[in-house]
Amino acid sequence: MKHVNVEQVQKKMGSRLFANTFAKTLFLLATLFGLVVLVVLIYRVIQDGAAWINFDFLTNKLSTDPERAGIMGAILGTLWLMAVVAPVTMVLGVGTAIYLEEYAKKGRIQSIIQTNISNLAGVPSVVFGLLGLTVFARGMELGNVVLAGGLTMALLVLPVVVVSSQEAIRAVPQFLREASFGMGATKWQTVKNVVLPASLPGILTGTILALSRAIGETAPLVVLGIPALLIPLPDSIFDKFTILPVQIYYWTLDSALVAEYTNLAAATILILLIVLFVMNSVAILIRNKFQKRY
Repeated sequence: MKHVNVEQVQKKMGSRLFANTFAKTLFLLATLFGLVVLVVLIYRVIQDGAAWINFDFLTNKLSTDPERAGIMGAILGTLWLMAVVAPVTMVLGVGTAIYLEEYAKKGRIQSIIQTNISNLAGVPSVVFGLLGLTVFARGMELGNVVLAGGLTMALLVLPVVVVSSQEAIRAVPQFLREASFGMGATKWQTVKNVVLPASLPGILTGTILALSRAIGETAPLVVLGIPALLIPLPDSIFDKFTILPVQIYYWTLDSALVAEYTNLAAATILILLIVLFVMNSVAILIRNKFQKRY
């Protein structure tokens, strides 16, 4: 029987326990650091901008006078942008996921498409801005209107929606499909009545997160030349517009000249955070509702 060296075993156990404690402490400190930075940022934003939020700020148009400036144009522009991004993203993203998971034959072509979609999710957002500028603004001669911005942002978040929808569809148990086929349902009837309802919570979660990213992006729209000047309020998808993140960006730049713009930018950040919080809350409620049903 092989002799066991007790001292060596104790040393190995001690080193493993030390490594475990060290890793646990390191990860805890990293988490605390992120939380502290987040709390400090939110505190500074509230401190600088909370007093500037009132009814006039929400309903007034943009103005060179900080005391009279408002974000109604940016709010309406954000809503119009989402009115374009949401349906385009839902239709194309979910449709692509259904095709790749339910209809496409497994092979080299399907693998190439899947790899390219996954890679597109990591492309910098400014590249999509250049694509939108080339294709929509100049190629289709749309200019810097809501439709061009919405299509550009839809391309930005489309890979995220496709990947998340694929994961949700892939998670549906295979026996549900087989039971549907066994009852005489066609492929589309099975997808429509079985697969989509069962995967809807995951699809909605991914879509809402993607829209939350779209509503907070600035770089693609800056590349498109979206203005932050005293423009009229947008009435359709063919009007020029600005959105909350772009307004924050320009007010932050101008704060070096006019100190009050810092407060306006902070107040707009708070409004944007509230919008994102409401969107994510609605997504959670919808997801929980469908999870209980299916």
